[in-house]
Amino acid sequence: MHLLQLHHITQAAMGWTDAHLHDFTIAGVRYSIPRDDDPDDLPVIDERTIRLDRVLKVGLAFEYQYDFGDSWIHVVRVEEAKKIDEPHGAAYVEAGARACPPEDSGGAGGYQDFLAGLAADPRDEEVVSFLQWAGEDFDPDRFDRHAANAALLRMAWNAWGRK
Repeated sequence: MHLLQLHHITQAAMGWTDAHLHDFTIAGVRYSIPRDDDPDDLPVIDERTIRLDRVLKVGLAFEYQYDFGDSWIHVVRVEEAKKIDEPHGAAYVEAGARACPPEDSGGAGGYQDFLAGLAADPRDEEVVSFLQWAGEDFDPDRFDRHAANAALLRMAWNAWGRK
């Protein structure tokens, strides 16, 4: 699979909507979909042309950044690599804890402020406003592995990122 597919898998697993820019930094090299407004001093290699087996090795850690404004930086470590011959992909979530921060929640700092406010006073005006915006049923302590895997399965069957 290509890096773009890994991006789509991460989006589906996190429950995000791919509404923002992203990039990967692997061994000091930046990968993304090149844009006309990319700075000249930060060359970008087109992620649609790079297969995972060309850049990732077991033990390697790399960064995936999503939403340059909120700056969600994920450090990903390659623990195992194996070829999988499944026609629709094989991404799935084995386990997890807590909900993913909602899209556009202000990055790590903004989300931490919300969590602190929720713990201090769940009826606070800002907390209530955040919950209305994120969804009335949003629970930061709830991780729904089945929902994440359902999104990944839909993505695989629809060939997102491979077209």
